[in-house]
Amino acid sequence: MKMHLNFVTRDIDASVAFYRTLLVAQPAKHYADYALFVTDQPGLELALDLDARVNVHESAHYGVVVESAEEVEATIARFEAAGFPVDVERDETCCYAVQTKVWTADPDGRRWETYVVIAESEERQGETLACCQTDASPASAACC
Repeated sequence: MKMHLNFVTRDIDASVAFYRTLLVAQPAKHYADYALFVTDQPGLELALDLDARVNVHESAHYGVVVESAEEVEATIARFEAAGFPVDVERDETCCYAVQTKVWTADPDGRRWETYVVIAESEERQGETLACCQTDASPASAACC
């Protein structure tokens, strides 16, 4: 089974560069007005359609769950090497779990987190973390 997502984007090439980095994959199709990624890990078909009128809702976000903190660290390194801004949270309590994660945003402002759950928690968020903010900038992105 694969999940299928279809996003509109203002800039196909910038979005392809972002999702190439996020998914560690090359697009199966890449045209001036359309791109398609098909991956096994995670099981995903991601279609990108060109539309200059895209309006991303600020409170929405998307995530990739990984198996280890080392995978989060590798994701941080990939994003930084590609020049994408990141916000890193290590061993933070958010959404009733202790997590290590990295946040970034695609060229249209969709927030993405890559995270691992280290342990469950009885608390929703830690004292210093502004969990579940709706600001779409990567530096202030939060969970939930």
